[in-house]
Amino acid sequence: MKRQRLILVAATAGLTAVALTLGDGLRGSSASLTAAAQATQASGSEASPADTPALVARLQATLRLNPNDVRSLDSLGLAYQQRARETGDPTYYTKSDEALHRALALAPRDLIATSGLGSLALSRHRFREALVLGRRAHAVSPTTTRNYGVIGDALVELGRYHAAFKTFDTMASIQPSLSSYARISHARQLLGDVPGAIAAMKLAVDAADGQGEAAAWTHVQLGLIYLSVGRFAAAATEDRQALWIFPDYAYALDALARAEAGLGHYRTAIGFEQQAVNRIPLPQYVSTLGDLFGATGNRQLADRQYELIGVIQRLLVANGVKTDLETALFNVDHGISLHASLALARLAQRERPSIDGDDVLAWALERTGHCGEALRYSKRALRLGTLDALKFFHRGMIEGCLGHRTAQHAWYGRALRLNPHFSILWAPVARRELR
Repeated sequence: MKRQRLILVAATAGLTAVALTLGDGLRGSSASLTAAAQATQASGSEASPADTPALVARLQATLRLNPNDVRSLDSLGLAYQQRARETGDPTYYTKSDEALHRALALAPRDLIATSGLGSLALSRHRFREALVLGRRAHAVSPTTTRNYGVIGDALVELGRYHAAFKTFDTMASIQPSLSSYARISHARQLLGDVPGAIAAMKLAVDAADGQGEAAAWTHVQLGLIYLSVGRFAAAATEDRQALWIFPDYAYALDALARAEAGLGHYRTAIGFEQQAVNRIPLPQYVSTLGDLFGATGNRQLADRQYELIGVIQRLLVANGVKTDLETALFNVDHGISLHASLALARLAQRERPSIDGDDVLAWALERTGHCGEALRYSKRALRLGTLDALKFFHRGMIEGCLGHRTAQHAWYGRALRLNPHFSILWAPVARRELR
């Protein structure tokens, strides 16, 4: 089929019978921690979560006997990344960094170490560094698909969508797989093609069948697509399937909590989110739990969760993770140090000139009264045609800030039609305005 300018996938029944083209109408894109970047982590480790600690122990024992074993250093570096994924403990990022750099010192053109450091940079939100490492790994091995994943994920977060989507297209044409299908799905979702995103993610689900945690991950990602367009029951079904495949899976517990909240089952949602936090205390899980407590009238418990956010973020930063964008969004949402948060959002947008970087900056500008500048960034945030109810709501708030009441209500209506429970905090605000 002909290559044009944007990723479309003709989703076929066979896993290898995939027609990929770059179609018409590319306008630009981005994503927070992309589904594609998570796909790299989901499929890039040599161990499943059930046996990673044992693998780490074996590799450490091997390296005590032979500290210069490059293959074991490579494997240990990747296993540490898997442990970070499993536990939410960012100190494993530092350990992975040390192991992989030791491998590179011994073998400067080592493909696994170079690519592994690229994946690590993605996890740390160091996207320019990830792009350099991905390209370096590609120079060593142009046919290794993992390298295309690292490059494409970094390009997405840097707002270079045309190049990113071409990279994903090449990746999928070399090796149709869970990782390439997930990236095609994410690209389609960024471009507003939700049915196409669902079709591609279903291919990823089929490709991951029988692979334990990876299979659970694909069900969660499919559920998140359903969640984004208000299909809460379908989302919950995928999340429960993930938990059946991989019990106590934190990513599924968090996603299921949000689906249950969308269905109006707040007490059930709190239970699942608390389980997710207990398993892996990621800032976004803790924030969601706090918002759920606040929505059910328990202000004290909500504040207790919010107080933990700063502690977790400091631990992440100490281990090389850039959290500027996420911190700015949390602070602006919760009215914390708004002018300092605006400065942080500006810095984050420069580092991640993506639609998410643009949207967070637009939101921070609106909250601090810079309405005209906010509108410019909101338009950039919506330039791909992404169907994102929260971005629509932010645009509505900006139009209201400018005194454009008709436009404000139109954007609120669009957000609520797409997803009537798009935010625990802000969907009620939009509904009240439209009464």
